[in-house]
Amino acid sequence: MNLSNEQLPKFSSIRDFFQKFKRKEKPMEISNEVKSSKFSFWKSKIFSVLAIILISSFFGFLAGAISSTSLSTQIKDYLQKLNINLSSSQANQPQENKGNEPPSYIPQTSEEKTVIEVVKEVSPAVVSIIISKNLPVMEEYLAPLPDFPFFNVPQYRQKGTQKQEIGGGSGFLVSEDGLVLTNKHVASIEGADYTVLTNDGKKFPAKILAIDPAQDLAVLKIEGNNFPIVKLGNSDTIEIGQTVIAIGNALGEFRNTVSVGIISGLGRTITASGGGVVETLEDVIQTDAAINQGNSGGPLLNLRGEVVGVNTATAVGAENISFAIPINKAKRDIEQVKASGKIIYPFLGVRYVIITDQIQKDNNLPVNYGALVARSEQTGEAAIFPGSPAQKAGLEEGDIILEFNNEKINTDNSLAKIIIKYNPGDQVTLKILRNGQEKTVSLNLGERSE
Repeated sequence: MNLSNEQLPKFSSIRDFFQKFKRKEKPMEISNEVKSSKFSFWKSKIFSVLAIILISSFFGFLAGAISSTSLSTQIKDYLQKLNINLSSSQANQPQENKGNEPPSYIPQTSEEKTVIEVVKEVSPAVVSIIISKNLPVMEEYLAPLPDFPFFNVPQYRQKGTQKQEIGGGSGFLVSEDGLVLTNKHVASIEGADYTVLTNDGKKFPAKILAIDPAQDLAVLKIEGNNFPIVKLGNSDTIEIGQTVIAIGNALGEFRNTVSVGIISGLGRTITASGGGVVETLEDVIQTDAAINQGNSGGPLLNLRGEVVGVNTATAVGAENISFAIPINKAKRDIEQVKASGKIIYPFLGVRYVIITDQIQKDNNLPVNYGALVARSEQTGEAAIFPGSPAQKAGLEEGDIILEFNNEKINTDNSLAKIIIKYNPGDQVTLKILRNGQEKTVSLNLGERSE
């Protein structure tokens, strides 16, 4: 504060000022007027400070409240987003592993899911077939040379026999009491023993119950009950491009190997060899599903898990060209085995080749259709079976069978397709072409079994 000169105490000199203190005089006193002025000043200052504090506190509180609300809202929004992200992340994670079970795979497409389900459903009914045989056991020994008795050379001699595994194939169970369908070339090794190995690792001695004389099919029997079985589909309704699944004992080593492909062709005719057997198979299914050695006899499945074919052959030197026998041909064998314990076919007794334009040209034939009676090119076996209905009716090598009971024979309607419609003992009429002359021959079909 500022005081006027009149209000200041009067001292003649500095010396007087110190002398007053020295005499212990009281300090100077401010008058009442000065006191009142000073009180008013401090009162106004205090009031101003309090007002400022109150106003500052109010606005500070207001700002804090607004800031707190904004922060709370931001935190709330952030937590909500975080919760959504966590929920989304958790939704994509596998379920909690309960009971120490391995995490399950989530299929990426509906077809993939279907394939996985089919394999799980059918695999228990697919079996591996182990082929074993008693083979000589050879031992090495040293023997002296006749002219040089002081020199010993290694020689070999038989020391008994030992059962050894010589091959393997595949098959599948078609009845709960142990009927197994497989290929004929798997089950036709002379003197061999067969063991069926199921998907759960159990081994069963197998008996060859029946062999199909016309198709590459065989039926085995294992003892037991309540075996899992496959479902048989309808091979007449399959289409080119349709997805199929092959299961089998690949290379005779890798049980229940799965491969997936499509139907690549229908109605193929092939000449196949295996197990010491060479035969022509007609009207087979072509697929690009991998079929390796050991897959023979395994099932070819559609996406409903139904068997539509029996895997039987693969093209040597080619990629993804394999073949399967239509299951409708095998159904007949299964039913006959169940009813009579054997497979029976009507039998004519000829070996033949279906004539095409190329065969007509190569052999200078008068027609481009029919079945040319001819000996086997692979084995050289005779064109006419001795004692067969064909021999009794006078058929000869070089004859061309044009019609069978008025049905024309060609590549789409082969002689084998037509004969299968009949039963042993049925009387039929053949139209044949011999030396440029047509003639009609009647005969009764015989019975052919294994």
